[in-house]
Amino acid sequence: MDALVIDPVLARACGAALAVILIVGAWQKLRDLAVFEASVELYRLLPETLVPLFARLFPVLEAMAGVALLFDASRSLGLALGLLVLGAATLGVAMNVSRGHTEIDCGCGGAEGHTRLSWALVARNLVLLGLLVAGAQFGSERALVWIDYLSVAGGTLMLLTLYAAANQLIANHPHLAQMRSGS
Repeated sequence: MDALVIDPVLARACGAALAVILIVGAWQKLRDLAVFEASVELYRLLPETLVPLFARLFPVLEAMAGVALLFDASRSLGLALGLLVLGAATLGVAMNVSRGHTEIDCGCGGAEGHTRLSWALVARNLVLLGLLVAGAQFGSERALVWIDYLSVAGGTLMLLTLYAAANQLIANHPHLAQMRSGS
């Protein structure tokens, strides 16, 4: 059975978008490590003694995944590290949501403010995992021409815009639900 072969423009746009998302996410966590460590602790999935180590290691691996996705020679490493960090984050969110522990900040970082844990975050991360797999592909053997690079840039910007919009909708949802209920 042949592997799914995608167009190299799509693969590169997905890879570049995921690289930006991972690198910026890592930077935001490292920028305010105390806040990220507190979020990790609130997940209540690790022994207290491992929380500081995890809070320092996770964003480093996240940044390494993002950087590795940018280069052909390290794309498979980027895929492995990206699957590790996105998979761990998704599993952590899903475990907490399933036990009703949704009032904490996701620890994702970002300008969208405090984002509570929800199934929407799990769905967002599953989409990111799919884009990560697509972005780690080399694509078909088709040679890229100048217009392809413009398409990669445009596709990357479009994916990042969709990501930002999804994050904002997820962050706003609890507030909108509260306004609808009149509380």
